[in-house]
Amino acid sequence: MVTSPDLDRSIILRDSAAAVRHLVRICFKTGPPTHTGVELEWTVHDAADPARPVDATRLRTALGRHTPATLDANSPAEPLRNGGTVTLEPGGQLEISTPPRPSVAALISATEADIAQVTDLLAAAGLILGRSGIDPHRRPRPVVETPRYRAMRDTFDRRGPAGRTMMYSTAGLQVCLDAGEADQVGDRWAAAHAVGPPLLAAFASAARHAGRRTGWASARMAAWLAIDPARTSPVWSPARAADDPVDAWVSYVLAAPLLCLRRPDADWAAPPGVTFADWLDGALPQSPTTDDLDYHVSTLFPPVRPRGYLELRYLDAQPDRDWRLPLAVLTALFDDPGTVREAYAIAMPVAHRWSSAARHGLADPALAAVAAALLDLALIALPRLELPAGTHDEIQQGVRRRLAAAERRDQ
Repeated sequence: MVTSPDLDRSIILRDSAAAVRHLVRICFKTGPPTHTGVELEWTVHDAADPARPVDATRLRTALGRHTPATLDANSPAEPLRNGGTVTLEPGGQLEISTPPRPSVAALISATEADIAQVTDLLAAAGLILGRSGIDPHRRPRPVVETPRYRAMRDTFDRRGPAGRTMMYSTAGLQVCLDAGEADQVGDRWAAAHAVGPPLLAAFASAARHAGRRTGWASARMAAWLAIDPARTSPVWSPARAADDPVDAWVSYVLAAPLLCLRRPDADWAAPPGVTFADWLDGALPQSPTTDDLDYHVSTLFPPVRPRGYLELRYLDAQPDRDWRLPLAVLTALFDDPGTVREAYAIAMPVAHRWSSAARHGLADPALAAVAAALLDLALIALPRLELPAGTHDEIQQGVRRRLAAAERRDQ
């Protein structure tokens, strides 16, 4: 029997219409676009030997009271001093999610403080954070095991090794932007997708994995694209640019196969090929609930995922403090409706080139040209973020370096 931990707070979904109403209510929260959030992932390495495996015990010892419950059920899982939450991915990748802030300056300040705290905790255990979007030293191996992760691995294994690579070796940078006012949602949704391939190319950092060159600028995104298009392909595409964002997302969610089914025991395996729409139509003995639907949404990983706000998931982890660069670029591009529309118009010619961006990065001349134009536009808009002078100058210089690289590749 399928159960939900929060069944008492959930509503049983009797038909697809009820599921659609629930998704419509939660997928795009409209209002003034004022908040920005960021989620940062890193691979974790032994400071003396980065190719040495790091096990769960060592991570638990290093993180102490901040250890997530997925690694230690008895941990208090305390937030970091500035409110960031620590989680661990299946391969032991560490993630910090800082609460959204009404200014980018405040977000950067709080996130840097949380990173410094985690860095100190890891250093005391002889550990360091990685510098790229995929583990350059080690082959994929599990570190954190949960029923969800086991079901995920078993499902992805049916399509090949890419799922394990993604689960155990990749690290991304996610920027979270408000969906905007009701009349802005369509433009922001489309632009968030359209700028994805050129910005993925501009900030690709995952060319080397497990001790060898992969042939991809972003082997991280290559792994994501190879897993299961029903849950990782973009919801929006230039060919369907006129589609309503809410309708497109609802269709995507209901058509996606179940990744896992939560049960009291350790076996969360889902019947192969059963979609959420099938579940609503009676494919399983027990009707799903709104909580089941919310959990299903959490198992979908498109490059842009609506969670009330827009979660942009297509960027590789960046070395050192360079995570601030794509954060500032995206925030600047989405700072006002006019810039959003201009960014969309610039990016549209390459908005479909996800695979080429992952493979070639800025070596693709068309992507390099568009990336350069977007970075230039972001630099023009950057002063509107009102960053402290020192931070502004550092970010401006970093973006100019990326701009110069894009312009060289475009020549």
